[in-house]
Amino acid sequence: MPKKTFQVQLSLAERARLQALVTNGTTTAHSHIHARILLKADEGPDGPAWTDVMISSALDVGMSTVARVRQTAVQDGLDVALQRRLPKRVYQRSLDGAAEAHLVALTCSAPPEGAGRWSLRLLAERMVELHYVEAVSHETVRQTLKKTNSNPGA
Repeated sequence: MPKKTFQVQLSLAERARLQALVTNGTTTAHSHIHARILLKADEGPDGPAWTDVMISSALDVGMSTVARVRQTAVQDGLDVALQRRLPKRVYQRSLDGAAEAHLVALTCSAPPEGAGRWSLRLLAERMVELHYVEAVSHETVRQTLKKTNSNPGA
């Protein structure tokens, strides 16, 4: 079964908007390339109606990019085709606000017996021992402490 190609037909206003986007230079490279793809793919009365192969080689982008931009413009609209897609994955935070507060307090306390100072791994292990969290990696501890403005070494 052949792939369905989506026909992009831009109005004069949409075409002018895309031309302005390409020429003013204040947009992201992603939006700039997508606008140029749509301008070349325009099959309206004023459009050049280039094929996907021609657009791909002229703009140095992949064929799938051209096809995806066409499809998005036809199905979801011009604005969606110009914007980056947001990631669909939702990341669950390991430490909430209360656990972060406990971590900072723990960092400011005296280190355990036999250690000169707190290491990231020691902090992660102690957070689990004290039942503040079920599990936490030393990297999460590092990122959390990096966000705070505390300086326990000073």
